[in-house]
Amino acid sequence: MAEKAGYPFDLPWLQGEDFELRFTTPVTIIVGENGTGKSTLIEAIAALSGYDEAGGGKGHRPVDHSTAIDKSGADLADVLRAGWLPKVTDGWFFKAETFFSVARYLDDAGSPTADFLSWSHGEGFVRFFEERMSRQGIYFMDEPESALSPKRQLELLRILNRIQEQANSQVIIATHSPILMALPKARVLEVTRHGIREIDYRDTQHFKLYQSFIVDPEEFISEAIRDEDQSQF
Repeated sequence: MAEKAGYPFDLPWLQGEDFELRFTTPVTIIVGENGTGKSTLIEAIAALSGYDEAGGGKGHRPVDHSTAIDKSGADLADVLRAGWLPKVTDGWFFKAETFFSVARYLDDAGSPTADFLSWSHGEGFVRFFEERMSRQGIYFMDEPESALSPKRQLELLRILNRIQEQANSQVIIATHSPILMALPKARVLEVTRHGIREIDYRDTQHFKLYQSFIVDPEEFISEAIRDEDQSQF
């Protein structure tokens, strides 16, 4: 780590010589505020597993990175090591922000089971999950709830629950959705500026925020507006 500088190597949870992360359940859920590095972590592990940072399957290169100036987890993968017991080679890296590019890539490649763009955004997401994640493999998901209504999130939750119960695949997912965080028996890891720790989904800031809204929506919104007004001074 000493030879690397700047983002993502300066993330606080990477500082120190003993950074280690184990995935001990079929589904692991990674949570945290924007900027803490949870998506970067997903990208790094996916890159270590042989997936392009833009998402897709093994060997897919749906996006041209030659002129990109942004920093991603693919850079972080250069200084990390990974091990699997047992090694799983099939799978997928799903990124909400590049779903259109990946789906178009599949169309252009003549995939017989693709056609995910003929549906609404959320329906295309769910059809994709149902089709791709029915197979044994390792799956990385970065904010899959982005285009999903609460009802559609429940459909994804059922897919993840099948994987959790059958224990024949590995899913590592970064999300802001309390619905997905509540997946039974899933391990929830919270990424903060101080490190990575296991946490009960009820103790996450995401869950507490939604809980406060449900208990008293009017007061919650009024307080949020007051906080915004005060920040202007």
